[in-house]
Amino acid sequence: MAGPHHRKSTPTGATRRTALGLIIGAPLLSACSGIQQSFSTPDAGPSGPPQQPQAVGTGQVKVGLILPLSASGNAGVAAQSMRNAAEMALAEFQNPNIQLLIKDDGGSPQGASQGTQQALAEGAEIILGPLFAGSVPATAQLARARGTSEIAFSTDSSVAGHGVYLLSFLPESDINRIVDYSIGIGKRSFAAMVPDNAYGNVVEAAFKQAVGRKNGRVVAFEKYGADRAAPARTVAQALGQADALLLADDGDSVVATADALTAAGSNLHNIQLLGTGLWDNPRVFASPALQGGLYAAPDPSGFRSFAGRYRTKFGGEPVRTATLAYDAVALVAALARTQGGQRFAPETLTNPSGFAGIDGLFRFRSDGTNERGLAVMKVTSGGGTAVAGSPKSFGA
Repeated sequence: MAGPHHRKSTPTGATRRTALGLIIGAPLLSACSGIQQSFSTPDAGPSGPPQQPQAVGTGQVKVGLILPLSASGNAGVAAQSMRNAAEMALAEFQNPNIQLLIKDDGGSPQGASQGTQQALAEGAEIILGPLFAGSVPATAQLARARGTSEIAFSTDSSVAGHGVYLLSFLPESDINRIVDYSIGIGKRSFAAMVPDNAYGNVVEAAFKQAVGRKNGRVVAFEKYGADRAAPARTVAQALGQADALLLADDGDSVVATADALTAAGSNLHNIQLLGTGLWDNPRVFASPALQGGLYAAPDPSGFRSFAGRYRTKFGGEPVRTATLAYDAVALVAALARTQGGQRFAPETLTNPSGFAGIDGLFRFRSDGTNERGLAVMKVTSGGGTAVAGSPKSFGA
């Protein structure tokens, strides 16, 4: 989760332009990925009583917003921050013809199903949310039966498709961007160490595909569990044949992996280190071994500006994923204004030009996953520094 950023807020007029660039037709552009926020599904059930459903806005186009507002732990905190961001998007979008039907799913599939049922019964034309992958199938089943599109916030690509679009930070975007950039600066042979978990599996598939697509080669690929020593030795022996080394994991784990490689005899300053948006972490910037490493992430200026406006309005810090709720609401408001009866149709949502959000350019693929235009950042002791900006438009 990104820490507090101190930057004067921008006037809302400027916000609106960057918030959705304009919409459809004219390519609406700017950039995003990284920050695969992990929220553990609350297992102890809701931490508080379910929040009462609430309608925000007076527009004619009704939009369901399903969030785990009463869930325990960081899930409930994130949900409240995302709800605030959604209301902020409505306030900053001049006279949107939108009414948000906010439903609390309590962090459970049953709650998500119930909230979706209520929203659809009240006339919702599109569903935004839920946050947890486990709750998406329950909402999707109801939405599909009504021919209603859904924009969910899960980072699990397996729940996308058939009218469910994911507006989240997916690891695939990070990997594609960092591999393409590396090959563009002359790197041809790659090694990698990733965790032996669901995130590592997604990274592995995306990485091997991206390297193969650019005719590069993978000289070593190792997964690790609690013990990193043996895989680190295997990778250390192969580094002589590699131009670049991918370490895909969150901040604390990446530092531990770099330390294991150093202990196995690797000199990490002799190879180009590569990472994902999870590297946007103070532990990474403080690690001597990771200095000069490159990672793909959204241009941080968008979030800084958003966080400044959020602080002014709500007096606290937004969670990093709050921008997803903001962008989802700004997107449906813009589509409602410009796209008439086809506003939430699949062909409208999958416009290849994409949309410009707080974190930059994004577009939905027909399989429900998304693609984001990302910057390439370099690790320095003072934080991430951009070495390549985010694209202003999607290539063909």
